[in-house]
Amino acid sequence: QVQLVESGGGLVQPGGSLRLSCAASGFAFSIYYMNWYRQAPGKERDLVAGISTDGSKTNYVDSVKGRFTISRDNAKNTVYLEMNFLKPEDTAVYYCNAKRSFITYWGQGTQVTVSS
Repeated sequence: QVQLVESGGGLVQPGGSLRLSCAASGFAFSIYYMNWYRQAPGKERDLVAGISTDGSKTNYVDSVKGRFTISRDNAKNTVYLEMNFLKPEDTAVYYCNAKRSFITYWGQGTQVTVSS
């Protein structure tokens, strides 16, 4: 059974930090491109960051460049999103995504709220 389980979300003040984790099971994690998406209330789900199978290549949406860092540990079947200098506009449900060719898996999401 394929599972992507996100954790690490919560309430944080502007300027604060959070580290999201996504633990994968039930598929060959190391050969999947991994992504983090987010969806704010009333908005579409958007790509935030992605990382290649071996972690050598990463990509970010412009609004998080320099603040967020995506990484992965293939030995632990886990992908991370380190989020620093958080802003209220980063408030959203964050979803872990695994993609290989036409196959894609989603986690259930974790809420991140940035507010004073």
